[in-house]
Amino acid sequence: MEKAECVILGNGDFPVAPQAVEVLRTATYLCCCDGAATTCIAHGIMPHAIVGDGDSLPEAFKQQYRHLLHIVDEQEDNDLTKATRHCMALGMKRIAYIGATGKREDHTLGNISLMERYLREFQLQPVMLTDHGMFIPAQGTCTFSTFARQQVSIFNFSCRHIRSEGLKWDAYDYRSWWQGTLNEATGNSITLHTDGSYIVYLTYQAKE
Repeated sequence: MEKAECVILGNGDFPVAPQAVEVLRTATYLCCCDGAATTCIAHGIMPHAIVGDGDSLPEAFKQQYRHLLHIVDEQEDNDLTKATRHCMALGMKRIAYIGATGKREDHTLGNISLMERYLREFQLQPVMLTDHGMFIPAQGTCTFSTFARQQVSIFNFSCRHIRSEGLKWDAYDYRSWWQGTLNEATGNSITLHTDGSYIVYLTYQAKE
C-alpha cells in the first residue's frame, strides 16, 4: 500500500492491529473526527487537526485544544466526510481511514460505503484500515497486490460485469454484496475487470 498523505481517525473502535497502529502513529498529517480526539490523545498521539460539529467533546477539552479544532456545523455530511473535506482543502488525495468501524453497526456500514463515494465523487485514493484487513475502493480494471491464501471479498456498487484473475473462485456479475465475499487469492496479485465501481476487502493474514 502506498503511504498515505494523511490519516483520518474515526470515533469507532481504536485500532489494536499492528498494521493499523503503525499507520496511525507514523501519519504525516493526522486529522481526528471530533469524538475520536480524546481517545487519540489519551493514547499519546497528538493530532494536527480535530474536525466535526464538536458535539462529542467536553467543553474543557475544546478550550484546551481550540488551536486544533475546526467546527463544522452543517449536518448533511457526517464527521468522517467533514474531516475528509478538511484534508482535501489541504490538497491531500491519498487518505487512510482508521477507527471508522466498530461500535454501532449502522455507522460502520455507512463509513465503509463512503470509501466508494470518496473515490467516485471526490476523486480521492482512500483506504480504510481495520483490525483485520483493509477496504479499497476501485473502478474499472484494477490489479491488487496479494499473497497466497489471503482472504478477499468484493462488494459491487455499480458494476454490470465483473471478471477476475488470481482468485480461487472466479468472480462473476454479483448482484448482492454477500455473493462477492469469502474468496481467496492464489498468488501475489489479483486483477478485476469491471465496468463500474466496487470495494475490495483484503485481510492482513492468510487463511490457516
